[in-house]
Amino acid sequence: MNAVRRNRPAPNRLREPAPAKPSPRTRRSLGSRLSAWREQRRFGFATSLARLAARPLATALTVLVIGIALALPLLFHVVLDNARELSRGMREAREITVFLKPAESADAARRFAEALRGRADVTGVVVRTPDEGLEEFRTLSGFADALDVLQHNPLPSVLVVTPAAGGADEAALADHVAADARTDMVQYDAAWRERLGAILALGERAVAALMILLSLGTLLVIGNTVRTDIQSRAEEIAVMQLIGASDGFVRRPFVYTGLWYGALGGLLAVVVVYAMQLAVSGPADGLLASYGGRFTWHGLGIGTAASLVAISVVLGALGAWIAATRHLLAGRPGE
Repeated sequence: MNAVRRNRPAPNRLREPAPAKPSPRTRRSLGSRLSAWREQRRFGFATSLARLAARPLATALTVLVIGIALALPLLFHVVLDNARELSRGMREAREITVFLKPAESADAARRFAEALRGRADVTGVVVRTPDEGLEEFRTLSGFADALDVLQHNPLPSVLVVTPAAGGADEAALADHVAADARTDMVQYDAAWRERLGAILALGERAVAALMILLSLGTLLVIGNTVRTDIQSRAEEIAVMQLIGASDGFVRRPFVYTGLWYGALGGLLAVVVVYAMQLAVSGPADGLLASYGGRFTWHGLGIGTAASLVAISVVLGALGAWIAATRHLLAGRPGE
């Protein structure tokens, strides 16, 4: 019995305790998570703006390049928009101007007008006598004193024929009027209006292409500037990655830097355009006033200006995001 007891293994008094159950992870409230999210972005905005203010000369040069690059297509857009409005009245004018021979009297002009009014493809005919034409020329030309020297009125009677909408071919009507023996000359600028429309379409396409090219240039300028900033802070980024900073945390300040570049450059472009409008408003108003107020000059609208700033902000953030992402894709330290 004693031998059996001696061979029995002694009880293990150093038995390992049972593993403790992991405590459930404390869940943060939605309010605290939103507060942390706002604090991180507020910190990113503030630090990125402080870094731009720390190097004012470099920041000013970059913003100046962006502003001028975006102001150029915007100026062309304003000019083209005014040209489009100016030509709209010209393209909608469908009248055929008929100059009668000088020997034709005012009564003959009225009889000719009555004959044209009877046609189905004519909406109306306005008769302008030589006296009315001379008075209009006196008012618009500014040569009233010189016209008083004339011995006789050299202007012929004029008929302004308005073709019917949806009627026969206007060119055929113009040819018919031109073939009359009482007609000296017919002015019908359909071909010129078509060329004007083609020129405006070409201008719109050119402005769109220029806007795309300069937007791409803005993207590259901001991306290259942010890339230089990333390279100068490579060691700081490496330390942040070693202590566990995520790619989003590292990328965020640089994206905000590009956003600031885009916003400042877009605002500068708007200021440049408004300054150019102010510089040319006087001569433009004087030129348009000589046309009797038939045309008006309008500048850059608030909606277009806001759209430009928004596009510039998007370009800045996108260029910075691309530059930061390329650096992060190179890998973390030690990988």
